[in-house]
Amino acid sequence: MSDPLSGSRILVVDDDADLRRLLTIRLSAMGYIVEAVESAEKALGHLAAQCPDLIITDYRMGGMDGMELFQEVKRSFPGLPVILLTAHGSIPDAVAATRQGVFGYLAKPFDSDILKEEVARALRLSAGSMKGRDALWRQEILSRSPIMEAVLEKAWLVAQGDASVFIHGESGTGKELLARAIHQAGPRSKASFVGVNCSAIPEQLLESELFGHAKGSFTGAIRDYKGLFQTAEGGTLFLDEIGDMPLPLQVKLLRVLQEKEVRPVGSVANIPVNVRILSASHRDLEAEIAAGNFREDLFYRLNVVTLSLPALAERREDIPILAAYFLSLLCQQYKKNLNGYAPEAMEMIIRADWPGNIRQLYNVIEQAVALCTTDIIPIRLIQDAIRRQAEDLASFDEARRRFEREYLAQILKITGGNVTQAARIAQRNRTEFYKLLQRHQLEPAQFKLEKE
Repeated sequence: MSDPLSGSRILVVDDDADLRRLLTIRLSAMGYIVEAVESAEKALGHLAAQCPDLIITDYRMGGMDGMELFQEVKRSFPGLPVILLTAHGSIPDAVAATRQGVFGYLAKPFDSDILKEEVARALRLSAGSMKGRDALWRQEILSRSPIMEAVLEKAWLVAQGDASVFIHGESGTGKELLARAIHQAGPRSKASFVGVNCSAIPEQLLESELFGHAKGSFTGAIRDYKGLFQTAEGGTLFLDEIGDMPLPLQVKLLRVLQEKEVRPVGSVANIPVNVRILSASHRDLEAEIAAGNFREDLFYRLNVVTLSLPALAERREDIPILAAYFLSLLCQQYKKNLNGYAPEAMEMIIRADWPGNIRQLYNVIEQAVALCTTDIIPIRLIQDAIRRQAEDLASFDEARRRFEREYLAQILKITGGNVTQAARIAQRNRTEFYKLLQRHQLEPAQFKLEKE
C-alpha cells in the first residue's frame, strides 16, 4: 500500500546551501515534493504562489529569521505546520517557540530517521495538512489561490468544533457555499443544513419562519408550523444577510441563542433546540452597531469566529477554473457542445473587475453560452454580456422601488388582498398603505382573485 503522505509538498528555508541540498535529497527520497529557498523573504513569495503542506525553516538566518517567518505564516495560513531547525545553543528558544504554535524543532545535526518521523508526524497530525483529509466537504468550492486556501484551512479548523461562525464577504462571493462546506466538514454533517435569507422575508413573516407558529396564531395559520430552528435540529442553521434583520427580531434571536429554546408565535410553550449557528452578511456589522442598527451582544454571540471571503478580483488565479467549470455546466444545461473560449475572450474574463463576483461571472458566461453559435466563445459575446450586466445594475432608488413593490405584493398575497390586514403587517395606516399601492399600481382585488 502506498504511503498516503507521499506527494506532500514541503518548503525548505535555509541560508546554508549545503543544508538545503541535503534536506532536499533526504526528503525527496522519502517521496515528498520539495522546494528549497535561501531566505524567509523568498519563502513568503513562494507562499503567495502555492501553499505547501509543511515548512521546514532554519531558526537563525540573515534578514527575517525563522520565528518571524512563522509569525507571518500563522497570520495568513493558521493551519500550516512549521518545523524549526536549530543549533544546540538555540534549543531553549526553539522550545519557547513551540508554546507559540510552532509544530516542532530539530536540533542540528539531526538523524535521518528523526527527520522522517518528525515530518510524517507533522503531515499526519497537523490540522493544516490537507493530505488524507476527505475533500468532499469542500468539493463545491473551486480554488487554487493561496488567499482562498487560507480561508478553507481556517474553515476546516472551526468546522471541527461547534462555535458560531460569522462569514463576511461581498455579495456573490459564495458565503452560503462556504457555510455548507463547514457543515459538511463538521460533526453535524449527518443532520440537516437549513439556510434562510433574512433580507428576503418581511419581519412579521421571518419570526414565524425562524421560530414556527401555533395553529390560529394569525390569519392563515391553519396548522402548527415548525420553524427553521426545529427543522435544523441536530444540524446547522445558516442565517444569511443577518445584518438586515430588524432590531426587534434581533432581541428574540439573542434570547433563543442564550436559552437554546424557541417559542413559536402564538404559543406559550418553549421548545428546546440544538443547532449550530452560521451567519453571513455583506455589511460591516461593527459599523452597523455604531449606527445603532445591530445589537452588539448579538454580534458577539454570532461572531465567535470570523471568516472573510475575498472578492473574485482578489483571487484571479481561480477565474480560469471557475470559467471552465461554468462553461461545462452550462453546455449541459443548454445542450451545446462548445470547445472553450477564444484566447482574447479568456483574457478579458481574467482581467475584468467583477464587482458582482462569482455570481456575476456565472451570469456573464451563461449569457455568452446561450447566444454562442460557434465552437468557441468569442470575445464579442463576453464584451456584450459584461456591458449588459453593468447596465442592469440598478441605482439605489430603483433597487428600493423594486423591493418595495415585491414586498407589498407578497403581503397582499398572504392576506388575500385584505388591505386592513396588509397595512397592519406593514405597520402603516390604511391611507399611507393605499398611497403605496397606488405608487406601484397594485390592485388589492387582483390578489383576492388569486387567492380564490
